[in-house]
Amino acid sequence: MDARTLTADRRDRAWLGEGSGRFEDFRANVEQQTRPSDWPAAAEIVGNVPVYDGDMVRRVADDPLDLLSEWNAAFESGPGVIAIRGGMADTGVIDSATEVFERIIDAETASGTGGGDHFAKPGANNRVWNAAQKHCLADPANFAAYYASDGIALAARAWLGRGYQLTAQVNRVNPGGAAQTPHRDYHLGFMNADQLATYPVQAHRFSPGLTLQGAVAHCDMPIESGPTMLLPYSQRFLEGYVAFNRPEFQAYFAENHVQLSLEKGDLLFFNPAVMHGAGTNRSADIRRMANLLQIGSAFGRSIETVDRSAMSRALYSVLLGSDMPWREKCNIIAASAEGYAFPTNLDRDPPVGGLIPLSQAEMMENALRDGMSDADWQAEVTAMDARRSA
Repeated sequence: MDARTLTADRRDRAWLGEGSGRFEDFRANVEQQTRPSDWPAAAEIVGNVPVYDGDMVRRVADDPLDLLSEWNAAFESGPGVIAIRGGMADTGVIDSATEVFERIIDAETASGTGGGDHFAKPGANNRVWNAAQKHCLADPANFAAYYASDGIALAARAWLGRGYQLTAQVNRVNPGGAAQTPHRDYHLGFMNADQLATYPVQAHRFSPGLTLQGAVAHCDMPIESGPTMLLPYSQRFLEGYVAFNRPEFQAYFAENHVQLSLEKGDLLFFNPAVMHGAGTNRSADIRRMANLLQIGSAFGRSIETVDRSAMSRALYSVLLGSDMPWREKCNIIAASAEGYAFPTNLDRDPPVGGLIPLSQAEMMENALRDGMSDADWQAEVTAMDARRSA
């Protein structure tokens, strides 16, 4: 191979342009059949998606490695999507959270600060950005009961490992609300062709490993209400970020996507590279509300700025006075406190007895084990923030 050919070959391998990705290869990736024998812990397969029983998930939560391994394979090379029926055991907790979100929506609508949707027409739905922090500060006890969920914590651990950063955005699609444009999600899914062209091919491989998408159903969602449209196995197509907007890919999605009807308390999780979009709400009276979870790796940048110190302050007294299982307290801490030690100010916050300082989440766990008072924890958070500041 001469130098000119070698250089051109390397360029084509390293950089994906707007026209990269053959439609025939895309079809070969997505036209798969999900076999029950490949997902032995699943209760059933619906629309090529493995569906798990929430009671089973809770039973294995103390020793979950086999289940985490199955879910990791599903997200990576399998259909890219899982659902958990009854993933939230107490729908009363869901109802209380819905009331919190409705109050936030009403207040933001009245003040003109309510958020729109970056993949749907304005006015068709209501969006609450940074719903995790707003929920936590408005009702810490309900937040704790909500994020004690083993389903949420185990799905996040299966794909992202420890130290994950949970963010949430509530989306309420009202009757008549139109479908979203089918898309891939954060990080690279939010970029245009010119921006994508500046990222080498390995970024297209690792970007999906930095985020997990999830949804908590806050009401029953029959198909006519427009639950999430999904194209299982589409995360396996490397060039998908540069290709999904092309007409042939959009047309294929329109004809071949699947939708799962959900009931209140069901959970849905998927690789962010799965081509997806909210469906059209064709119902007459269902205001379809889902709490959309965008859970980030400790090693990436989450989509929203979240004041995790404020959340850990608000939650500490709730957890200190609770007799809930320790595992559930750890689930709540993981959903709220800062789970990774970096970035920090190593002059003031040096590693002691190891390679990295303790994270806020680890310190919160230690404080609860030791029975630290709420007043002392508040002071500790203030000191921690000062140590970590530039």
